[in-house]
Amino acid sequence: MKLISANPLNGTIHVPADKSISHRSIMFGAISEGTTTIKNFLRGEDCLSTLNAFKSLGVPITDDGETIRVTGVGFDGLKKPATALDLGNSGTTIRLMMGILAKQSFDTVLFGDEYLNKRPMNRVMLPLNQMNANLSGHDNSEYPPIHISANNQLTPITYYMPVASAQVKSAILFAALQADGETTIIEKEPTRNHTEEMIRQFGGTITTDGKDIRMTGPQRLVGQNITVPGDISSAAFFLVAGAIVPNSEIVLKNVGINPTRTGILDVLKEMNADVVISEKDHANQSATLTVKTSSLTSTTISGDIIPRLIDEIPIIALLATQANGQTVIKNAEELKVKETNRIDATAEELRKLGADITPTEDGLIINGPCQLHGGNVSSRGDHRIGMMLQIAALLTDEDVVMEKSEAVSVSYPTFFEDVTRLSRGDY
Repeated sequence: MKLISANPLNGTIHVPADKSISHRSIMFGAISEGTTTIKNFLRGEDCLSTLNAFKSLGVPITDDGETIRVTGVGFDGLKKPATALDLGNSGTTIRLMMGILAKQSFDTVLFGDEYLNKRPMNRVMLPLNQMNANLSGHDNSEYPPIHISANNQLTPITYYMPVASAQVKSAILFAALQADGETTIIEKEPTRNHTEEMIRQFGGTITTDGKDIRMTGPQRLVGQNITVPGDISSAAFFLVAGAIVPNSEIVLKNVGINPTRTGILDVLKEMNADVVISEKDHANQSATLTVKTSSLTSTTISGDIIPRLIDEIPIIALLATQANGQTVIKNAEELKVKETNRIDATAEELRKLGADITPTEDGLIINGPCQLHGGNVSSRGDHRIGMMLQIAALLTDEDVVMEKSEAVSVSYPTFFEDVTRLSRGDY
């Protein structure tokens, strides 16, 4: 696919609904009692993988295009699927489902596409198996397909997280909702807290104190009405585009600003980007964000901010290519086990376009500003790499041709349309 190049972006858009909350709204609705209604659901491939998986598990779900209604069956009402559950490219779905299905009266098999089946799952299987679950990877490896054996009891654990991962934490919490007694999780660094917030929203009880999380099971949850805010991870591509593409000004409506997710805003501020936050909706944890072309300075990104922007690092790397000085990203080894090894993928693909960027064991070193040029690139089947490369293409009037552009539809089905419309200024 030939990418859009050398155009300022001007206008107002609504980015897709938050992917993390969309996944969890289906999951919590399914394991609750009563009806859950979901508005502004992200109908991207990953979230539809979650929706279809629960349909296969016997959960009644309807979608009229505006509102999704989930008739909850509780943990005990899930039914054995007719076949193995195909979860596409969704790492969130497979990892969180492992916790949900850890205590069921039937065997289950979870698998995905060629990319998901190469992603390691031991970080989830090990703590769940400590809770008396019985999970194993393909041929006793740590890779999907994941076999979950029937199990009638989960025991609580105290678990020190070896990595900062909201997915691992969430899988343990879903299992802890079914375990007999108190489970304690001690995080390495605080990570996004959507699961904890939604446990409370659905009537559950959980306590958090800094990096310590405690929950006593078993618990029963009650269906709720959910309106999903816009995804700041999707907004990040246009926040960066507005800052680095000449003569641009973009207004982003209804963007989620949960504090565990807003590291990208902190980095933009630190790098001197012109970003204004307005129209805050505290109940919905959302706001309007306006960004204009900016004169950027370099920074160092490391430590406890990393979990708050882990998915945004590829686009932050592009941001850094247009800043004055050397930007260093550290402590981001989690990127190696995403849809691709995002450290290497980001560096290698941006170098094809002329960026001065070097991968390290746990991050990236970027020297800027760089004059980018055309070239042939690939998303490598990773939606965030694909979107980052489209924004990079806006910085050159030469042709940038990308393989596997379809990967973008995983989280942002209308991404290229939104870029096109903003480039025409017709929003």
